[in-house]
Amino acid sequence: MITHLIFDGVAESSLGVGIDIVGSAARLAASGVVDAPHAAKLLRQRVVSLDGQPVQSGANRTIAVDGAFSLRGMGASDVLVVPGWFSATETSIERLLSQNDTQRGAAALGRAASKGVMLAASCSATFLLAETGALDGQRATTTWWLAAAFARRFPAVSLAADRMVVEAPGALTAGSAFAHADLMLAIIARIAGPSLAQWVARYLVLDNRPSQARYMVMEHLRVSDPALQKVERFIIDNLDRQITLAELANVAAVSSRTLARRVHAGLGMTPNELVQRLRVSHATHMLETSNVSVDEVATRVGYADPAAFRRVFRRFAGESPRGRRIQSTGAHQGM
Repeated sequence: MITHLIFDGVAESSLGVGIDIVGSAARLAASGVVDAPHAAKLLRQRVVSLDGQPVQSGANRTIAVDGAFSLRGMGASDVLVVPGWFSATETSIERLLSQNDTQRGAAALGRAASKGVMLAASCSATFLLAETGALDGQRATTTWWLAAAFARRFPAVSLAADRMVVEAPGALTAGSAFAHADLMLAIIARIAGPSLAQWVARYLVLDNRPSQARYMVMEHLRVSDPALQKVERFIIDNLDRQITLAELANVAAVSSRTLARRVHAGLGMTPNELVQRLRVSHATHMLETSNVSVDEVATRVGYADPAAFRRVFRRFAGESPRGRRIQSTGAHQGM
């Protein structure tokens, strides 16, 4: 059984796509398109709230539910999914987490985890999942613009903010709202087999998107820490050469270890990842706005080896430099 647990403010798109993906998987399995003999039982689903009452969506519409959340009969073969809310700021997510129903929800998720129920959450709901402690010592992801806030609030979680979906032994997490589709496909693959998940993706025309890095905007990740602002400016001014951690620490007037802590607390990443992200950000701008060759772009942002640049660009942008240029050219031609 897959249970969708929803709260006031839920993103209707996330809930809807989750229901449709599970329903499509069940119908495909029943039709015999995919050999999944046990899928019918595993892919039953329901939508619940804590008290069984309708909830108000983020669009301020009333959403009916099938009943109240209950752990009775739930176990290791069940999945408890929490679709996210839209929260644009750290303040808004803190306000959500302080509400009585979300605190009760965190407690309910914790009890479910203790029974072996698989937990899954996307977007800001990953914060609720982390509140239970179920992600401590494990890798997880969250919506990219709240990555720094997540890293500060849950230092025991190994955050992989560039990943679309991260699978851990007892929990799955996904990035921003539409990553809920990727999350549900991962759930289908885990409980009913990857073949069924692949068929669902084909029928619903869902692309494979392992990374949300291409959607990240560096401006959203900036902080007011003057030391980090100096570090960022130094990196930008020296993009065309190798930069050492010692240099960055000297610019910030702190030790290398202290700088690493402050960069992680402020941005949810390592100093090296900050350097790489800024390089990729500037490389993207050049690819989109000039005819400079990919190899020359690599040199201008500090990579003597074009192959290394391509690997780093793909990791942080989610596509190749050539793919980024072609996509940008096509967009401009379509205007």
